[in-house]
Amino acid sequence: MIEDRSPITLGIEEEYLLVDPETRNLTEDAKVQEAVIEEVQASVSDDVGFATPEFLKAQVEIGTSVCHSASEAREKLVIMRKAVAQAASNHGLAPIAASTHPMANWQSVQHTDKERYKALAADLQSVGQRLVICGMHVHVGIEKDEHRIDLMNQISYFLPHLLALSGSSPFWRGRNTGLSSYRIAVFDELPRTGLPEKFESWAEYQNHLNVLVDAGVIEDGSKLWWDIRPHCRFPTLEMRLADICTRLDDGVAIAALYASLISMLQRLRKNNQRWRIYNKMLVNENRWRAQRYGHAKGLIDFGRGEIISYSELLEEMIDLTKEDQERLGCVAEVAHARTILERGTSAQNQVRVYDEAIASGASEEHALHAVVDWLIKETTTGL
Repeated sequence: MIEDRSPITLGIEEEYLLVDPETRNLTEDAKVQEAVIEEVQASVSDDVGFATPEFLKAQVEIGTSVCHSASEAREKLVIMRKAVAQAASNHGLAPIAASTHPMANWQSVQHTDKERYKALAADLQSVGQRLVICGMHVHVGIEKDEHRIDLMNQISYFLPHLLALSGSSPFWRGRNTGLSSYRIAVFDELPRTGLPEKFESWAEYQNHLNVLVDAGVIEDGSKLWWDIRPHCRFPTLEMRLADICTRLDDGVAIAALYASLISMLQRLRKNNQRWRIYNKMLVNENRWRAQRYGHAKGLIDFGRGEIISYSELLEEMIDLTKEDQERLGCVAEVAHARTILERGTSAQNQVRVYDEAIASGASEEHALHAVVDWLIKETTTGL
C-alpha cells in the first residue's frame, strides 16, 4: 500500500447512462440493463473489473479490479468502457460518461427493480427520485485504520481541487444550470453527504458510526455518502466527490493526482508533519467555487487569503507531489491535468456545443441533442 513506500494500490469506479442514439433519451428497459451487464461480465475477466446495476434502470456501474499503477488502471478502464459500449450497441444503445443527462426529466425516470434500490427509493422519496446522476469513485489502499482517518482529515482540503477538473453536469432537465457540477447540488439533498467530519482517531469515527448503526438508521458505513470516506469493507480511502469524466484520460489524471496527494501527505506524516486542517466552512467555500465555476474562476488559497488562478494551484500541486508521481510512476497521467485546463472540462465543452448549435440556428431541443451526440462520441474517444 502507499505507506512504507511500497507500490500503490488503487481502483476506479465509473457510472454510465445508457441512451438511445436516435431519440437521445435514456433507456427505461430494465431487461436491456441486465443484458448489457451480463454481456460485459461475460467478455471481461474478473482480474480486469466488474459491471453491476446502479440505482437507475438506465445506469450501469463498472469498476476496475485492484490496480498497482495509474497506467494499469487506465488499461482496465479502456477494456471496461469498450465492453460497455459494445454491449450497449448490441441493444441499439450507447453509453455516455456524464454526471447528468442534458434533458432527462427525473420525474419520469425509474429506479432499478432490486431490493436494495427499492429500499433506498422508499426511504429517500423525492430526494432519491431526483438521483439521475453519475459519479466517479477512486479508491487508494491504506492498510492502517488510523492512517485512513488521519489522511481523510487532511486530504479534504484538496477535494475541491479535484472536483474542479471533473465537472460534467452543467445541464439539468433541458436547461443550462450555470454550474460545472449540478450533480453535487442534487446529491447534497441526501443525508450524510458533503465533507466528512474531522475525527481524532479511528475509534472516534467508529463510535460515531456505531451510534447510527445501533439506532437502526443505517446498516453500515456504506450509507455514509461523504465526499470521501473509509470504505466499509476494503482498506481504502474512497474519494467520491468527482463527477465522472467524459474523456477517460481526464478521469485517470484525477485519480493519479489524488493518489499522489495521498502519498505526499503520507510522506509528511512519516516526518511528523501534516497539512494544515482548515475549518469546513472554508473548504466548503472552495467546494462551492469548484461546483459553480469548475477551474475557470480559481480557488481560495487560505494561507495567502486570496483567490488564486487554478492553473497556478495545479502547478503547485504538481510540484508538491513531484517525488510521489515519480515513485508511483504516474508523472504523465498527472501532467494530463494541464490538458484538461487547455481543452476544457466536459461541462465547458457541453456548454460550448450547445451554444454553437444555438448560434447556428438550432432549436433548444436540437442543441441538446447535439450535446448528447457529443457525449456519445467523447465517451469512447481515445479507447
